[in-house]
Amino acid sequence: MKNVIFITLMILLGFQAEAQTKIGHINSQVLLDTLQSRKDAMAKLKQFEAEGVQELQEMNKAFEAAYLRYQQNEKDWSPVIQKMEQEKLMKKQQGLETRQVELEQQMQIYGQELNKPILDLVQSAVNNVAKVKKVSYVLDETVTLYFAGGIDLTQEVMTELLKLEAALLAE
Repeated sequence: MKNVIFITLMILLGFQAEAQTKIGHINSQVLLDTLQSRKDAMAKLKQFEAEGVQELQEMNKAFEAAYLRYQQNEKDWSPVIQKMEQEKLMKKQQGLETRQVELEQQMQIYGQELNKPILDLVQSAVNNVAKVKKVSYVLDETVTLYFAGGIDLTQEVMTELLKLEAALLAE
């Protein structure tokens, strides 16, 4: 008899625990696309990238001009001058490659720097809405392979996010 009561109690507690677990979901891409701060950050990153591309194009143009000069004059130069000019060309090429790697790293760091406050804002909005809605888990639709059901919190989070962004901009 005690076992039957214990098993019944465990089953009821299991149902109660399941009933308390609420799962919500959001579409983070939709949320990010609505933020003006995200659009501004993307514009800054695009500008940084354009400046880097311009710099690399100028360096490449200088390298090509030096290479053309080398090709035109190599027959007239002594072996010592040829070797010196080849070394200059190699240094220019290595400098170009090094700068390209540096710019890629800087762009990644700058992108992270620009995105961190935005992602923190999204996280705050999700936390606030999840607490109000008493949701135990919030999944992102954009990285979930499959989901069915659950509570779509995208609109509520978007509203909260826009409030937080407005408050942040007002400061």
